[in-house]
Amino acid sequence: MSFVTTNDGVEIYFKDCGPKDAQPIHFHHGWPLSADDWDTQMLFFLEHGYRVIAHDRRGHGRSAQVSDGHDMDHYAADASAVVEHLDLQNSIHIGHSTGGGQVARYIAKHGQPQGRVAKGVLVSAVPPLMVKTPDNPEGTPKEVFDGFREALAANRAEFFREVPSGPFYGFNRDDAESSQAVIDNWWRQGMMGSAKAHYE
Repeated sequence: MSFVTTNDGVEIYFKDCGPKDAQPIHFHHGWPLSADDWDTQMLFFLEHGYRVIAHDRRGHGRSAQVSDGHDMDHYAADASAVVEHLDLQNSIHIGHSTGGGQVARYIAKHGQPQGRVAKGVLVSAVPPLMVKTPDNPEGTPKEVFDGFREALAANRAEFFREVPSGPFYGFNRDDAESSQAVIDNWWRQGMMGSAKAHYE
């Protein structure tokens, strides 16, 4: 397995496939998943001649389960450590959910000053703001996130079955065709990570 150590001593796992001289596409996963969540997309772009990279955010997947640093600034710095280690140039960064926030913060703090970014793609991402506020009346009420934390703390294994079984993939819709394999894969990825990281 491939790891890079960040400036604050955290081991970050990454996948890197494809021709080293091809344009890189760097995938950033959502909460509480891992780089594995992008396997289908990585195979697709690999077959189309790209170099594909994905890493497990700290506290997620195979990266170190550290106590601190579960915030966008550290996530962006960790992404930068992977990019610098692989010396990626002209990269396309794609982020889903929390990974979208990570992409936005990475580009703002690290990507553009280094001149390494070609494009950023945010897919159902957290920026600019998820929480409902007077300035963001369409956001999600804070009570929903409080409920997530409460359910995670009470029984993470059960909670990580409920989320993909319903709202995450839309399997709770009347016309949806559920996939137990997809649910199980989501659960597997979630349970690999740190409960503290996921809670924070």
